[in-house]
Amino acid sequence: MDTPLSTIAVVGLGTMGTGIADVLVRAGREVIGIDISDTAAAQAVAALEASTARAVARERITEEERQDALARFRTFSDLHAAADADLVIEVVPESYEAKHEVFRALDGIVRPDTVLATGTNALSVTRLAADSAHPERVLGLHFFTPVQAMKLVEVVSSVLTDPRAVDAVTRLAHDLGKEPVAVGDRAGFIADGLLFGYLNQAAAMYEAKYASREDIDAAMRLGCGLPMGPLALLDLIGVDTARTVLEAMYADSHDRLHAPAPILKQLSEAGLTGRKSGRGFYTYAAPGSGEVVRDALTPLGSAEAATGREVRSVGVAGSGTMASGIAEVFAKAGYEVVLAARSQEKADTAKARIAKSLARSVDKGRMTAEARDTTLALITAAGTLDAFSEVDLAVEAVAEDLGIKQELFARLDKICKPGAVLATTTSSLPVVACARATSRPQDVIGMHFFNPAPAMKLVEIVRTVLTGDDVHATVREVTTRIRKHPVDCGDRAGFIVNALLFPYLNNAIKMVQDHYATLDDIDAAMKLGGGYPMGPFELLDVVGLDVSLAIEQVLHREFRDPGLAPAPLLEHLVAAGCLGRKTGRGFREYARR
Repeated sequence: MDTPLSTIAVVGLGTMGTGIADVLVRAGREVIGIDISDTAAAQAVAALEASTARAVARERITEEERQDALARFRTFSDLHAAADADLVIEVVPESYEAKHEVFRALDGIVRPDTVLATGTNALSVTRLAADSAHPERVLGLHFFTPVQAMKLVEVVSSVLTDPRAVDAVTRLAHDLGKEPVAVGDRAGFIADGLLFGYLNQAAAMYEAKYASREDIDAAMRLGCGLPMGPLALLDLIGVDTARTVLEAMYADSHDRLHAPAPILKQLSEAGLTGRKSGRGFYTYAAPGSGEVVRDALTPLGSAEAATGREVRSVGVAGSGTMASGIAEVFAKAGYEVVLAARSQEKADTAKARIAKSLARSVDKGRMTAEARDTTLALITAAGTLDAFSEVDLAVEAVAEDLGIKQELFARLDKICKPGAVLATTTSSLPVVACARATSRPQDVIGMHFFNPAPAMKLVEIVRTVLTGDDVHATVREVTTRIRKHPVDCGDRAGFIVNALLFPYLNNAIKMVQDHYATLDDIDAAMKLGGGYPMGPFELLDVVGLDVSLAIEQVLHREFRDPGLAPAPLLEHLVAAGCLGRKTGRGFREYARR
């Protein structure tokens, strides 16, 4: 185990195995590729030839380096080819039986000091090690796909693993240009442990017909900055693989959030496993293709059954960052905007904030000085809601307090003209409760912008059971006119984004609370392994721990799922006044401004 890992065998030459072989040969290792399928072996060779040719074309390696790398890769169909390997990495299907068979065979083939690594992303490394003749040399080495691009490698130790084996593969990961993160043996480890619960909830949300597949995916891409929506990602991973991972996670945690959504079983057993089969949540041009094609579930376009109402002027109630951002968005789109606050001074301050934002856009060349002046001229600052008497659309962006919002809607009901649309920007409160505070609940709808409103493209449009079809059509049309992406959802806690985002954040807190992983390792795992723009603890401190706790509490009350109960660590930090960046301390400490 103390010797350099120079010769490495990769057992299983599917997409993952081929990717691992690729990075190994480029790093100067001798690689023995083993697969019982001659076709898989031939495809692996072809894939390496193609990827290294692209690297030459992009001037990342020379042709000589390419030929040397290809010469270091040999393929075989028999495990005995691994006899002289310093390290064996198995990436056969996610099945204890299949993996046990490989490890038992290797016990009689490789040297006693050869390190054996499983590429599992969900199964118990301890269980695999315990069945080996030398459990101390067995560990987990979890790469992420595409292996060539993804930096994260989870190094998984069992209670039986020799630290020297961990050190050896950790050094190897560094040599490959990867970022190794050491984790204990728990189903899903860090990245998949957090990722698959979120994917499962998205599948359940779609199965319940709460939102369309397109809207769920767009919401998480545009609302959270994720590289892919959850349902598209499930198709990429493989619906059957996701189901296997979730089964293992549920067996370990008994958390209902990990119990595979029934639709995953239905799709798997029908052979609709995602991209690899040509159909999963979406339909693809061919098996293995990433090109989505139209099917019976594809929306027909933006045409609405109902005709929307005319909107020429918009009222925005509030004086905070969200209110000023929304007012800026509407004015940029050419709407006359009344920005009303509790006093003229507050309204003027909010308009001044917009002026600064527009000035920054001019400085960065995003708009002209003339466009800035035109936009500002469209905004009228008012110290009273009475200024909303002639607006066609009133948008409230006041404190996230149901009593305050209901009182405001009761006032809007008296002030706004008949036919005006009344919208709330709430992120978690029931829209229907605001609607019932008026005498015209059919005119009330949710219009949830994301912060900062000028930059974020998503708007969740929340219909209640009382919302009129023409009101819904109006808000969709307006949202498109202000160059935002509308997604439809029903009036339940969290809507799409927060209902999927905050349980994931809560589970990350539980990992730290249980001493499974550190803040830094979890944040690194989700950024490097999941492509998230921010790690969960970075995001929690930005959002505010008090805000996060309030949303968690709303979700828990609404769905009554024990798995959604706020993590005690979050409650303790909020009670201590550690609310994140705004107080200088949350999960991390920040320099005071």
